[in-house]
Amino acid sequence: MDVEIGLGKKARRAYGFDDVAIVPSRRTRDPDDVDIGWKLGDHLLELPLLASAMDGVVSPKTAIEIGKLGGLGVLNLEGIFTRYAKAESELERIASFGPHEATRGMQEIYARPIDPSLIPKRIAEIKSAGVLAAGALTPQRVRDHYPAAREAGLDILVIQGTVVSAEHVSANGSALNLKEFIASLDIPVIVGGCASYHGALHLMRTGAEGVLVGVGPGAACTTRGVLGVGVPQATAIADASAARAQHLLDTTRYVNVIADGGMRTGGDIAKAIACGADAVMIGSPLARAEDAPGRGYHWGMATFHPTLPRGARVKVEPAGTLEEILVGPARENDGTLNLMGALRTSMATCGYENIHEFQRAEIALAPALKTEGKALQQAQRIGMG
Repeated sequence: MDVEIGLGKKARRAYGFDDVAIVPSRRTRDPDDVDIGWKLGDHLLELPLLASAMDGVVSPKTAIEIGKLGGLGVLNLEGIFTRYAKAESELERIASFGPHEATRGMQEIYARPIDPSLIPKRIAEIKSAGVLAAGALTPQRVRDHYPAAREAGLDILVIQGTVVSAEHVSANGSALNLKEFIASLDIPVIVGGCASYHGALHLMRTGAEGVLVGVGPGAACTTRGVLGVGVPQATAIADASAARAQHLLDTTRYVNVIADGGMRTGGDIAKAIACGADAVMIGSPLARAEDAPGRGYHWGMATFHPTLPRGARVKVEPAGTLEEILVGPARENDGTLNLMGALRTSMATCGYENIHEFQRAEIALAPALKTEGKALQQAQRIGMG
């Protein structure tokens, strides 16, 4: 229902992950009988998880490790690893900046132009390990750099920006026609972000295999404060899943909804799937890995924008290895380790066998879910991350 903001404006109430809970069904299931795999184009992936295309999260090395674990690491093809042959020294510099010099220092580091010769080199590094190679490019640069990436063996392309639309208007006439461009490619394309029913539906009509849903929910993103733009994730995902159903009805073609950002725990990931997502893209939980390239820091793709930064470099506490964070075993009780095990257990607890079944789970509005009966945990900060 619309809420009246004032005489001239009404608004629809929207909900985030902390506002909702998954309702158990009439049956339960053995976790070993639960299938959390999903399909992207012709590729079958064991884990419904993409690692965000952020330099503090995905390097060629971590992309390989995530791929071997069954997920998909997306390398930022416009980031540190394609601007510097010796990327490690620049990552050390970023970690050394004080809080008040981080943004300016990162702007200087990222001012170096992309080295086109490094793009195929990084893709080849990932491919040499026998895993899928996924890379992200912005709509402004995808036409320039995609050919070299594809020639090197790129398997999955992510066209990503803060908000990507199928109807970008530009007075200079050089805007990317997503539908024409995607139709010319021979690999699966994921495109986003978006945060509304119509935005998702129009992106689905471009021919993309997946749509990223999320504008501003990430731990390092300041878009919602800088621009005032965004929709809480539970509502955004549910709206996008409705668009997927309409698109399927119109075309008989299924497009994956990928929840992008705002998830910290296994419970958040389970809620994203229950709201309608086929997979999730996460950054900050993986930046906490002891072997993450960010060295204890996490930042987004717009943190270093030269004129209007929309991100922050945030400090994250190391939690364990990448493997422990993704598939366990967990050594903490706050839901930040064994994320995929938590998803599997949530699905089993509620009786669902696979991702598509779990998308039909009942959701309850439950703002007291995390605090009800938890006074001791809150007072002692136990089980809260």
